Amino acid sequence: MEFLLDLHPDAYPLEGFRRRQLLEWVFVQGVGDFSAMTNLPAELRTQLQGAFHLNPFREIETVRSADGSVKYLFTLQDGRQMEAVYMPYLDRKTVCVSTMVGCPARCAFCATGAMGFGRNLTPGEIVAQVLAVAGGEGLAPRELRNLVFMGMGEAMLNYENTMAAARILLHPQALGMSKRRITLSTVGIAKGIRRLAEEDDLGLKLAISLHAPDEETRQRIIPTGAANSIEEIMAAARDYQAVTGRRITMEYTMLRGINDHPWQAELLAERLRGLVSHVNLIPMNPWEGSGFQSSTEEQIQTFYDILESRGVDVSVRRSRGKDAGAACGQLALKRPGAVSGAVSSAASGVGSGAGAA
Repeated sequence: MEFLLDLHPDAYPLEGFRRRQLLEWVFVQGVGDFSAMTNLPAELRTQLQGAFHLNPFREIETVRSADGSVKYLFTLQDGRQMEAVYMPYLDRKTVCVSTMVGCPARCAFCATGAMGFGRNLTPGEIVAQVLAVAGGEGLAPRELRNLVFMGMGEAMLNYENTMAAARILLHPQALGMSKRRITLSTVGIAKGIRRLAEEDDLGLKLAISLHAPDEETRQRIIPTGAANSIEEIMAAARDYQAVTGRRITMEYTMLRGINDHPWQAELLAERLRGLVSHVNLIPMNPWEGSGFQSSTEEQIQTFYDILESRGVDVSVRRSRGKDAGAACGQLALKRPGAVSGAVSSAASGVGSGAGAA
């Protein structure tokens, strides 16, 4: 049986008016059960039910943070697990989705990296996270307007499936997201960065997890970093910007005594010279067994001041969802405290139907 969400909306098994009806049920109304699509003929619903399934999840659990963020733990049909995070703000609702089970990048300060690599997610498994989060929060799918590919996995190493998912997210008859509101994060796969620049129909925003300006430190905290030197990453970033004209975000996790020295701030500023960029300084989020500590507030401020004095656009990003194990670098299938909700999704499908008529 084929997973319907793996298909591009233009390849759905109906034509014309019926296809539009089906797309509206799935992506506008958030209904994950063919039998509930009441304006489709009963015979057609039966045919769809026999040929396709709409739900990649065996179970969905949630852990809610005091700041309003929610971690979603998904058990896939093959028993593997991965996570997504819902982050509500005053002016937007954002979902952080995974592209893999686990991650092969093995960043030493990241709990996901410590898990190792499980498998790539399919386009539909990526998109289904958005529908499930919307349903879990009582929202219509299109109320989630901001998305970041920053959950589990290295999106550039699951490139085809991630791009296919992005095209579904952007499709006007699917989730109709704005390309300006989708960000893809990479640990620095130079080939993938250049490839992304050529995706004319996508226009996704790019974030590079640099985390150190010198090779010795970067390869210490990112063991796979040797495959793409900082010089190669920066050259790819400049090529990307020359093609797209878009600003690039540099993610920099602040690790006490590792990458927070003043000379490293100076070197980072030098690396970014001539590049239109924004640096996010991220205090390291704790997780059991990491062996790292976040830089002190004083160290972060000194690093910030040096960058700013060198003309670098910089901010300190305070991660949300720490108490739920949902913050940047914490995703590792952990359940801190009590799980606040556990719902079997087998019967009801991915969405809750919150927006259904």
